[in-house]
Amino acid sequence: MKAGRLVALLVIVGMVIFLLWSTLGSQRATCRVCAEYGGARNCATASAASRAEAARAAQSTACGTIAQGMNESIACENRPPVSVQCQDRR
Repeated sequence: MKAGRLVALLVIVGMVIFLLWSTLGSQRATCRVCAEYGGARNCATASAASRAEAARAAQSTACGTIAQGMNESIACENRPPVSVQCQDRR
């Protein structure tokens, strides 16, 4: 392998590692939320910088599969979740 290609490969691998580290490093809380809408129930897990953000993202994901259309998704996300379990990562 030529030296130029090796250097380019190392730079690309370094950038990927940095992006993963910086992205995952900001995820400080993980929440599992169960939502119920229209007689259906779904649970989802999400992580974010805070518990509130992680819970909101998890509820949005859980509602995405049980609600049909934007109006139902919004209605589902505005309902109180059936259960919320959060953990801090640090």
